[in-house]
Amino acid sequence: MNPDWIIPNWPAPPHVKAVFTSRGIAQTGFETGRVSKSGKSGYSGASQPPFNAFNLGDHVGDDPNHVMANRHMLQVLLGVKPIYLKQVHSTEVVTLSPKTPHGTVADACITTEKKLACTIMVADCLPVLFTDMEGRFVAAAHAGWRGLAGGVLRQNMESIYALAGVNIDYSDIKIIAWLGPCIGPTTFEVGAEVKAAFAAKFVGSECYFKAVGTLDSGKYLADLAGLAKLQLKLLGLADDQIFGNDSSEQWCTVNNSLRFFSHRRDAVKLGSSGRMAGCIWLE
Repeated sequence: MNPDWIIPNWPAPPHVKAVFTSRGIAQTGFETGRVSKSGKSGYSGASQPPFNAFNLGDHVGDDPNHVMANRHMLQVLLGVKPIYLKQVHSTEVVTLSPKTPHGTVADACITTEKKLACTIMVADCLPVLFTDMEGRFVAAAHAGWRGLAGGVLRQNMESIYALAGVNIDYSDIKIIAWLGPCIGPTTFEVGAEVKAAFAAKFVGSECYFKAVGTLDSGKYLADLAGLAKLQLKLLGLADDQIFGNDSSEQWCTVNNSLRFFSHRRDAVKLGSSGRMAGCIWLE
């Protein structure tokens, strides 16, 4: 495994596996703590600047052959098949099977199939991975601000319970969630309409917005991970069921340029940005 990728530190059962990829250049200071002596990862990736090096997005302008090579390497390293969605900031959830085609339009997914990775691509948005303490399913959601405000986490949770009603006894279910890297609360500037969209639906969301400049500027710094945690708690998860991103600097995609792609940071200067992936699967 690439020494710079993040292995979630959470109490998932051993047969539930998960990983979050990086852009392919190693740094210190994250959960795995595994960095090569050279300061670079074992596999840097095929993509060239500004997609260097391990870009997994096939919709950002990268050479398709480079993306294909990176995706092939990911599948080889994981030993399972990642399914890549066409993410459109919706609340659509798809149940994955071995026949689910790449490019299926959805922003969340769930499966009970083994050797099939629920995969979410991001470059500032928040990836949220789910399982339960028995490891009876895996699920993942793409949570940018539009998806969060629209209720993608609720839709994914409802899909989990709907799946449970079909073929799993979840009377004693304890769902756990892991939040991956995303744009941080010191860099995610939004307008008043974003704050209003959350305030209209989610009690307590106002405290995750900090005014920029004067109170009438209409600009705020938003804590995306904090907003996601709030929603998960409103959906019934306790603090001991939510792991990963704590809104600190090390999780910020914008402020860790050697490790993470960032659309907001890179697109203006470089024209585009690559995509990382959060993957979760059953062995």
